[in-house]
Amino acid sequence: MVKPLVAGNWKMNGLTADLATVREIAAGADTITRQADMMLCLPATLVAPGAEAAGSSALAIGGQDCHAAVSGAHTGDVSAGMLGDAGASAVIVGHSERRQDHGEDDATVLAKARAALAADLTAIVCVGETEAERRAGDAVARVVSQLNGSLPDEGTAGTMIVAYEPVWAIGTGLTPTLDDVAEMHGAIRAHLVAHFGTGEQMRILYGGSVKPGNAVELMGVAEVNGALVGGASLKAADFLGIADAYRA
Repeated sequence: MVKPLVAGNWKMNGLTADLATVREIAAGADTITRQADMMLCLPATLVAPGAEAAGSSALAIGGQDCHAAVSGAHTGDVSAGMLGDAGASAVIVGHSERRQDHGEDDATVLAKARAALAADLTAIVCVGETEAERRAGDAVARVVSQLNGSLPDEGTAGTMIVAYEPVWAIGTGLTPTLDDVAEMHGAIRAHLVAHFGTGEQMRILYGGSVKPGNAVELMGVAEVNGALVGGASLKAADFLGIADAYRA
């Protein structure tokens, strides 16, 4: 059995006052994490205070991006080591918004994932197709191509997580059919098994307009090992409501 993970991505949201939400989620996490791990990936400004707010609870804290270099003249960037020093245990790399807004290609994502592993952070590597690619029947081929280009060979089930996010479903309220999700997660699993010795145990998260109302059915799809949650993770009740899909 692969223990699921429910991870929240706050994106460019959150001020000091919102640490109250972190504390509320941390308090609720302890009743859920026997069945599923929980994590919040916070903006860099909140990683350290977020880790302090989570305290000794079962809630893990992650970052949302890192530079591929250990250090250097990269104004405004944050290294994986800096995130770890601030209290993060994981970092998202290759999110579709980074790929689109900052022109990140698979080689860039690969370098960042390797930097995360070198800094002893879990790399949450995002892949996903656009609406045009899905309509053209190229969704699976596109995602497999991203997997080939973005996943470091040295990744293991303990150090690397794949997050599938249909780009057209992020923040739109739209979701693929359950059959679509099953097909894609099955293709991702097949790739992981073929390329990694621990591929059967690697977690594959689904991300794309996950809400409390659809969490149970989405989390019940074969090879879905949790969720990468966007907007719904900003409200404790909603995020914990999604995690409730795993409550015994």
